Amino acid sequence: MAFRALVLALALGCAAAFMGAPVTQRTSRAAGLKMTTQEELAELAESNRDALGAGLGFWDPLGISKLSFWTLSNEETIGYLRHAEIKHGRVAMAAFLGFCVQSLDVVKGEHTFLPYRGYVADVTPQEQWDNIPVIGKLQILVFIGMLESYGEIPGEVPHYTQPGGIPGYYPPLVGKRPEFLFNLYDPFNFFDEDTAEDKERGLNVELNNGRAAQLAIMAMLSTSKGAVVPPLDSIPGFPQYSGDVMIPFEGQLHVAMPELAAWTQQVLP
Repeated sequence: MAFRALVLALALGCAAAFMGAPVTQRTSRAAGLKMTTQEELAELAESNRDALGAGLGFWDPLGISKLSFWTLSNEETIGYLRHAEIKHGRVAMAAFLGFCVQSLDVVKGEHTFLPYRGYVADVTPQEQWDNIPVIGKLQILVFIGMLESYGEIPGEVPHYTQPGGIPGYYPPLVGKRPEFLFNLYDPFNFFDEDTAEDKERGLNVELNNGRAAQLAIMAMLSTSKGAVVPPLDSIPGFPQYSGDVMIPFEGQLHVAMPELAAWTQQVLP
């Protein structure tokens, strides 16, 4: 009961807890989104004073923002890093909420119709993944790969590493017919009437929530392995996992050595 209450509190309250204070208005949203130089990157960080890092400002202890990856220039590398941070934050937010939802009895409990072959009730979120058949896991990864590849295709907006590119932008899914259009980022057009300042603050809020979610999901995974992560480790009934989250296909995509040895010892007629 205590864990279910915490799950609901975290799921409903995380966004409000880490929303930054309103940022100083700028002349246009483009000015905030197309910052690619060192000076502009520092200015952007100073304007994003979230609840966790107010006063921290621009923080790059490893100096990664001064590097040039592969064949990219430094400004193109900054665009790449900004896009990567936004994307990792979105994935972490989905993972955090997924962990919370999969820990609820209504999801992990008994079902009249099994969600997938091999479903086992009342197990942890990590064990739920382990129980998915390998063909199901491959379908999930292929679908994610298709979305990832589609997001790398420049459309009306240039690539995020190019001049005019917008870090975090995902192009709408467009079909062969004009009416087949789906905006994955804003499917219900909630942000159509937002002003430039609203959209800029929304990007900062998304960054803040994404950073908090990255910390939160790592804390949850660590706690489930028995690590001391206050206050999660003191919650009665917190899901515990004995497997390895870094091996998503554990026991499914490998050849057992005894089987391999027996196969090599076979004598062909």
